[in-house]
Amino acid sequence: MSLYRAETRRLFKRRFTKLFLLGAVVVLAAVAVSTFLTNESVGPEQIAAAKAEAQAQFERDTQQVEKDRASCEAAKGTAQANQWPPDCAQLTAPRLENYDYEWYMPPTFIFRESFPDMATTLAALLALAAFIIGASFVGAEWNSGGMMNLLLWRPQRLRVLGTKLLTLLLTFTAITVVLSALWTGAFYLLAEARGSTDSMTPGAWQSIGLMELRGLALVLVAGAVGFGLASLGRHTAMALGVTVGALIVFQFGLGAVLQLAKVQFVDAFLIPAWLIAWMDKEITLEDYNSCDFSSVNGCQPETLTLTWTMAGSLLAGLFVVVVGAAMWTMRSRDIT
Repeated sequence: MSLYRAETRRLFKRRFTKLFLLGAVVVLAAVAVSTFLTNESVGPEQIAAAKAEAQAQFERDTQQVEKDRASCEAAKGTAQANQWPPDCAQLTAPRLENYDYEWYMPPTFIFRESFPDMATTLAALLALAAFIIGASFVGAEWNSGGMMNLLLWRPQRLRVLGTKLLTLLLTFTAITVVLSALWTGAFYLLAEARGSTDSMTPGAWQSIGLMELRGLALVLVAGAVGFGLASLGRHTAMALGVTVGALIVFQFGLGAVLQLAKVQFVDAFLIPAWLIAWMDKEITLEDYNSCDFSSVNGCQPETLTLTWTMAGSLLAGLFVVVVGAAMWTMRSRDIT
């Protein structure tokens, strides 16, 4: 039996892998079902009801303004006069055109507008699964002594570790591709039943496909980083501990310190902004403590745009550093 086939069987024979993947599928199913139940298809009846609600709200607000004017006039010369403006005519009635009936429409799933968030949800959940399963896959081998026994059978350190990593990455590539196809199909059917797919042009499909490819890359990097950290520490807890520490130090501690120091674009130093930039192609951060004056627009906050290429460079660098360090220590350290 080849080493790759043996590692594939070992990965799928582990109960942790099966249970974690099952849990991920259950969470995805819950998201899809809740989305289905909280959206509905919009037709002439819903539009008519929304317009009627907008009209009714306009009439209620108009009546309230008339009551307020009467109260304002009645309060003149009394102790309550300071609760109203000096000129009661300042209490102006609303205008019907300010009441957009779309505000009163029921939620509906527009595939082109709403599915990108669902694609990001899928990628984030699978990335978490890949990270934890990858860390456990190699961490358990080190902790149980299985790695040492395996090296007695195949005394080729880098080949053994590389095959394990390849097995993990190929497995999650297949899982991500299959689930992405099912996820896309499910929400397309959901949009047909509870929303609209009318705006799906070839360009829109291409954009969704590229977004799902970026999601696949995120999943693979997360799995490789979890695998690499656990291999470096020779224990699953190494990967989990480093991750928790990084979240606490960089996500909360560093963010608080930078805000106190009034550093520009604090979000640029935090993880979520880079993940959004990667999945959504870019994110624009604003510094509300600064003023970029324009004679046309006045004082506008300064902005910083993070692009998917910048985020991709960070992901690639993280992959190379962690996996490279794991391979180097595998080759240089004693197996004990």
